[in-house]
Amino acid sequence: MAAPAVEGLAVTALRSVLIRVRNAAERSGRDPNLIRVVAVSKTKPVSLIRQVYVAGHRFFGENYVQEIVEKAPQLPEDIDWHFIGHLQSNKVKTLLSSVPNLAMVQGVDNEKLANTLDRAVSNMGRRKPLKVLVQVNTSGETSKSGVDPSDCVALATHVKSSCPNLEFCGLMTIGMPDYTSTPENFKTLLNCRTAVCKALRIPEEQCELSMGMSGDFELAIEMGSTIVRIGSTIFGPREYPNKQANA
Repeated sequence: MAAPAVEGLAVTALRSVLIRVRNAAERSGRDPNLIRVVAVSKTKPVSLIRQVYVAGHRFFGENYVQEIVEKAPQLPEDIDWHFIGHLQSNKVKTLLSSVPNLAMVQGVDNEKLANTLDRAVSNMGRRKPLKVLVQVNTSGETSKSGVDPSDCVALATHVKSSCPNLEFCGLMTIGMPDYTSTPENFKTLLNCRTAVCKALRIPEEQCELSMGMSGDFELAIEMGSTIVRIGSTIFGPREYPNKQANA
């Protein structure tokens, strides 16, 4: 019986996040309209996502293939779904076939995955290339997916030059083990963007930076993030039935 109250809180929380995003952008002299908030609904029910959708939000993300393929078909087709984090190559076909409105994969962390995505998009006859971000491991933690910063140019170049069914859109990072980031993590990604844009001969403004989550998105925006991924601040703590919750 408590669900409606929780759902109301999620909408209120979203509005608060959007205000904080705008304020952070204005503090750093940036246009707030150029920053997207992806609401990450990991472990949350479709009913809660729908409430946030009805409030006007259209960007949602999931971290697990099983969750996104279950939820997306139950929700409106004009949602822009983002798959966030490490994607196994053997789950690519399931993801793409089950979520035709998949807008972006955040992120591609090796050439094998890029090639698999490229072939799958081609075989499915999508009308336009699938947008992807290259995932960079900025914290150096072995538990985190992502390419080493020294390899980001090579992977971005591969996507750009050898994967015609993918659209290279920029870079993303997850950060530290507790999912927070430090200014050094963000600076590393900024440096990667400079190197990638120089190698690909594209303006830095055309290269997205997905960095910043519930605990650090304002700092990320002040340092140049164009996509922030907000989960628990909007939807409340994660709900893991069989294991201890993570933030």
